[in-house]
Amino acid sequence: MRTLCVLLTNNSLANRFGSETYLRDVALSLLRRGHRPVAFSVVHGAVAEELRRATIPVVDDLTRLGQPPDVIHGHHHLETLIAALTFPDVPIVHYCHGWIPWEEKPLRHPSIRRYVAVDEVCADRLIHEEGIPPDAVETLFNFVDLARFRPREPLPERPRRALVFSNQATPDGYVRQISAACAGQGIQLDIAGVNAGNPVDAPEALLIQYDMVFAKARAALEAMAVGCAVVLTDAIGCGPLVTRQNFDRLRARNFGVRELCQRHDAEWYAKQIAGYDTGDAAAVTERVRAEAGLEPAVDRIVALYEQAIDSPPAEGCAGRAAASHLHKVAKPFKDAGSLGFRLRVSEENVRLARDERDAANSERTALIGQLRAVQEYVKNLEASVTALETSLESARQHTAMLEGTIAQYRNLAALRLRDAVLRLPVLGSTARLAARALTRTPER
Repeated sequence: MRTLCVLLTNNSLANRFGSETYLRDVALSLLRRGHRPVAFSVVHGAVAEELRRATIPVVDDLTRLGQPPDVIHGHHHLETLIAALTFPDVPIVHYCHGWIPWEEKPLRHPSIRRYVAVDEVCADRLIHEEGIPPDAVETLFNFVDLARFRPREPLPERPRRALVFSNQATPDGYVRQISAACAGQGIQLDIAGVNAGNPVDAPEALLIQYDMVFAKARAALEAMAVGCAVVLTDAIGCGPLVTRQNFDRLRARNFGVRELCQRHDAEWYAKQIAGYDTGDAAAVTERVRAEAGLEPAVDRIVALYEQAIDSPPAEGCAGRAAASHLHKVAKPFKDAGSLGFRLRVSEENVRLARDERDAANSERTALIGQLRAVQEYVKNLEASVTALETSLESARQHTAMLEGTIAQYRNLAALRLRDAVLRLPVLGSTARLAARALTRTPER
């Protein structure tokens, strides 16, 4: 086997997204086999640093390469076109990793010897949307580094911990539906990913802590490899629990976008969780570890490199092909030129909306304060009324007692005689005058 210098291109080498980790894993495997990989992107970050720590050269300017590579492993059309223009005589193996991203639009260029789709969906994009001849397209399913993602201990009979594993997930998005479904079954749910503020450097150490994982594509495959039960999901929609019955169909579709056709719904997620079965999850893990390993995939990748090197270039003018592709992508770039202005307008509108919201919140807070003051005043009034009612009842009881006492005195014989005397015309007047005289204070 000859030693190959392989130039691997990618839209970005920053965050650990799908194609970034694909490139990293292939480059590391090539290095272990004695080849000389070089990574190229104009955007560097964590993945670029990881490759450099492994002694793999990383560049953002292809003119810095001292010699041309033997073959170009091309991800994404712009970076692949830059490589094709820089090294017009070097054969290219061009990959398609996605149905939706604009970056995955294939390049048409005579230096390309072979197109590679990572699933049937990408093959459909290449063949049926972009017109690539079927005999020029190879389908090579995604893989997982089995030496890195080792099996966890057997799953518990009932899931206790679950993880949403996606760079698109946020706590206030579709995760709320998953959270509701998990809460209903007593399952603790966590989120891992860039948009959740929890990027993962070592997913192999994280995944083994969970019984169920909600993910798609490469992340789902990694979770299955360690032994987790997996439900397919991402921001655009959700899919089924992966089982031994649907594994072949889902594997051919890379556990991805073609299967994410259900709307996010707590009842749907609860139904998938209810299908949790330790034996079935173990069977899925066994299939992944038997069929989706990194090293057999890299065997095929290296074979494609060799075929590309030994194949003649396609017919056509390289310069005209480059001009044609640039013509196709020129409008999106021109549209992007106005994005800065539109972004500033949007930011100003957002600022105004936030100011209005803050003012409304301040008014609401003031009204709530006034309402609480009124409620406290009413509460105090109610307490005062209650106290007055208690005092009034006590006074009523005391009056009733006095009236009873007076009634008793009135029933005494002496009092009845006194009242009779006082009612006599002469004796009564005399008695009253005498009483006043006796009570009069004597003068000194």
